[in-house]
Parts: sequence; C-alpha cells; structure tokens
Amino acid sequence: MEVIITALGPDNVGLADPIIHHVTGRGARIAEIQMYDHDDEQLFAMLCRIDIEADEFAPLTEAMRQIGEHTSLAIRVWSSEHRVNRPRIAVCCTYLEHTPRAVLEAISSGLIPAETAVLISNREKLAPLAEEFGIPFRMIGNSQGVADDEEMTRILDEFDVDYVVLARYMRILPAQTCWQFAGGRIINLHHGLLPGFPGFRPYHDAYDARMLTFGATCHFIIPELDAGNQTINQRTFAVAPGTPLESVIEMGESENEPACLVEGLRRVVEREIYLHFHRVVARGNLAE
Repeated sequence: MEVIITALGPDNVGLADPIIHHVTGRGARIAEIQMYDHDDEQLFAMLCRIDIEADEFAPLTEAMRQIGEHTSLAIRVWSSEHRVNRPRIAVCCTYLEHTPRAVLEAISSGLIPAETAVLISNREKLAPLAEEFGIPFRMIGNSQGVADDEEMTRILDEFDVDYVVLARYMRILPAQTCWQFAGGRIINLHHGLLPGFPGFRPYHDAYDARMLTFGATCHFIIPELDAGNQTINQRTFAVAPGTPLESVIEMGESENEPACLVEGLRRVVEREIYLHFHRVVARGNLAE
C-alpha cells in the first residue's frame, strides 16, 4: 500500500527522526522523502512516501498522531488506496459557477467515481450550488473575500477529504496549506495554457499576443514550485481572427475550463497518474 506522510510545524532538531525510524521499524520501504526548513518562518516541512502492508495503515496513523503530539508537528497519513473506489473531494470556488458545477455534475453522474464532501468558498455567491447538489457549504472568507487559510485546513480535516479541487478558487494557497496536503492531493484549474500564460489574466495576455488558440491547464499544486511537470491535463480551443476578447473568455469559462478540470480530476481519481518527486507520471511508469 502506497502511503504519504506529511509533517509541518515549528522548526527544531531531529524532527524527522522519529517518523523515519517508526516507518522503517514497521518494515516500510521509503520511496520518496523531501524535507524543507523555512528559516525565515522557523518552519519545518516534510513529505515521506512509503510502501507498507495495508493492515499497517491504521496503526501507522495512530502512531503518527502520537508522534505529532510529542513533536508539536501536524502530521497527516494518507493513501489514495484507502478509499480507492470512492475518494472524498473538497471543491473550492469563488465567483464563477461553470467549473465547480461541472465537477459536481461529473461526480453526481458517476463520470468521476468519487464523493463530494464539501463545497468551500471565500464568497457567499455559490452557496446555492451546494444546496442544489445537497452537499455542505463552508464559507471561509471575510467581507472582503480574504480567506481564513487555517479554517480551510480545519474544514478539510473535519470532512476527511482525499483531494482538494480548486475550481477557479481565486485565492493563492499558502505554503503551509500546500505542505499539509502535499503529494498530489491539491488539484488546480488555471484558466490559461502553462507555462506560456501564467498569472491572473491569461486570456488577456494571450489575446494581446494575437493568439488564436486559447486553453486551460489542470495541474497539481506543490508548495514551492510553479506548475511545470505538474500538469495533469490541458485543453485548447481555437477562435476566428477578430473574435472579441469577451467572446473568447465566455467560451473558455463556460466550455473549455470545465472540461479540462473534469478530465484532469478523473485521471487523478481513477489513479491513471500521480505526483512523484514533483513530476506527473503514469502509474507503473516511473522509469521514464
């Protein structure tokens, strides 16, 4: 069984030792390990991917809880195999309805074999969408839409989610959130083709560059690197010369972006691909 352990907390000496010693003592094979010391914040972050017998998952989780209490680390133990047939999804959104609606419809119809655990937003606008699909809605933004990132983490733990889907969620996740759900658990939809058109206005940038092909990118979020080899899916559409920018954006938001994210999420949920050392690879294809 493939298991991912993440740890985050105040920096100190020897924080990784009890985690590594325990998993190796249980006979686990360590397939990947990353550790970072954020000196400016005095923060320690770690990801460890291991292979272990399935019946060790529950006792390992309890042991990591105890180690977390002793070291003051927030430790999470997760496996894509734990709920392989029906993982729990948190959908995060802000204003635009097309993309989160497409994800909810794909899950509801069975196209994506998963369960929507909660809809999270930094704005109230899409609360009716949660009511329509009969799922909980959690508001984490203040009156200006500034998100409470610690509250988001608490909600993700409350609903015991497997994957976090950013469906045009118009806030940047801090590194602390990304570390706690690292290892290919956070999936983002960027409304432009990466790496060519990053930033907040990719339609405008592509239009100013006189592009006739526009697109969207579904990619994994990782704590400290820009999306590159983390791309899960890209989808494009072409327009005729002279098409107004407003029409380009409408086509992208209503059709292309939703389709791009739905297919990307399907690939992740059905475990066709996963994230390994910051690269998206097909399962059973690590040699490439």
